[in-house]
Amino acid sequence: MATTEILLIRHGETDWNLERRLQGHLDIPLNQVGERQALALARSLDGIALDAVFSSDLQRARQTAVPLAAARNLPLRLDAGLRERCYGALEGLRYPEAAQRFPEAYAALMERAVDYRYPAGVHAAETMREFYERAVSTLLVVLNPGVLARIAIVAHGGVLDCIYRFANQLPLEQPRSCDIFNASINRLSWNPDWAQPLRVDGWAEMVHLDELALDEIDR
Repeated sequence: MATTEILLIRHGETDWNLERRLQGHLDIPLNQVGERQALALARSLDGIALDAVFSSDLQRARQTAVPLAAARNLPLRLDAGLRERCYGALEGLRYPEAAQRFPEAYAALMERAVDYRYPAGVHAAETMREFYERAVSTLLVVLNPGVLARIAIVAHGGVLDCIYRFANQLPLEQPRSCDIFNASINRLSWNPDWAQPLRVDGWAEMVHLDELALDEIDR
């Protein structure tokens, strides 16, 4: 079967990235830096053929993906399965605020407790395992037709972490071992005939950005 090339991209910067607030399913827009990053991303990939552009339906990802799709006159394929993990009542809080208001939940966050569910907030929280299964299953559905030669997927730091772990067969309990920057480009290849069908070819490319983006996900 033919190989599919994947450009896996984290959304551009938001004000909540700067403030180190947990965003989760809350629908936060890009800030001005993030908007410039989205344009720089699209320019850097000018001339690169894409068969499809997929994005989380949250606006910070959608706004990052729009210039990329528009430059190719491609429809933007939105998928809620590509959303960030839902953190329940922790969403909207800075890390010190989360530690003060929800000490048990914050400890679980820091310990990477795979099956711990945070208290509900605006949305019901997901466990880490549920989130991982959602992110990976969404990726596999996107890739399942096997007819797309090169695609772009714009999502969130947590989704990128899940896909990296899936490709490298890393346990969820292990601290994160890869950098995940705003508007960075990560290159993977998919071929179901391979023993390990998903391969990381390049990670955390940022030469297209004027300055380093934030990397606020826990290590």
